[in-house]
Amino acid sequence: MKIDAILSPAELPALAKRDLRNATCVVFDVLRATSTIVTALHNGARAIMPVSEIAEALACRRKQPDLLLGGERDGVKIRAAQTGGVDFDLGNSPREYTPEKVRGKTIVSTTTNGTRALRACAGAQTVLAASFLNLTATAKFIRQHQPAEVLLVCAGTRENVATEDVLAAGALGEMLIGWGETPGGPNAAQMQSGSRVRSPHQKEKNELSDSAETAISTWRKSKANLLEVVSGAENARRLLANPELRDDVAFCLQRDVYNLVAALGRDGAIRISI
Repeated sequence: MKIDAILSPAELPALAKRDLRNATCVVFDVLRATSTIVTALHNGARAIMPVSEIAEALACRRKQPDLLLGGERDGVKIRAAQTGGVDFDLGNSPREYTPEKVRGKTIVSTTTNGTRALRACAGAQTVLAASFLNLTATAKFIRQHQPAEVLLVCAGTRENVATEDVLAAGALGEMLIGWGETPGGPNAAQMQSGSRVRSPHQKEKNELSDSAETAISTWRKSKANLLEVVSGAENARRLLANPELRDDVAFCLQRDVYNLVAALGRDGAIRISI
């Protein structure tokens, strides 16, 4: 299995020219789009439709009036002043997406980076929305299906690298190559030595790109102090400065709260993969 990573959103436009027909793209926007997507699905949302622009979300709503509108600009819920008269139903905080609000609903979502990253991967064989919240379930899915290529896609912040996305990508990469405390993973001595261990699920040796190696290395250096490291990053600083949103940081860094895989379908909607 080839494992590659896109660490900066500036690299996303190049995906349109890349052959992804045999690739599984795993998109991370830890703070907060993909964390919100998996939370909404866990809480009973029927589907999430990621779109790039506010105008696209409004067009979907006009066609399907029962859709909920979700998303953010500059980190906060989209308001009437930005849409020409329509307040969005939900922002981009996973804590908003409670069962009472989303159960049985389809949500069209637009965010600054996350939904655009998902759409940029539309040419891939499989596109997954991942976060710390559903990391192990995502890793197990990939191990089971053994794609020829895995592309770890970090949504980032505007055009910049987002530390939390790189860390989550590195955590998944570590699981896929057999490092870390995963089912069937290596023992403590192997972890300390840094040796690469074949998972029993792997059919052949993994091939890592430099960017994937960078993500894994960054994760291994930071995982013992994850909250502290992420709290110093740009996205987290902005959220922590907002009393209504500061709890999102710790929420989104929880590990394996949801045992689900979120996959983008050919119809452009993200659902729980069976």
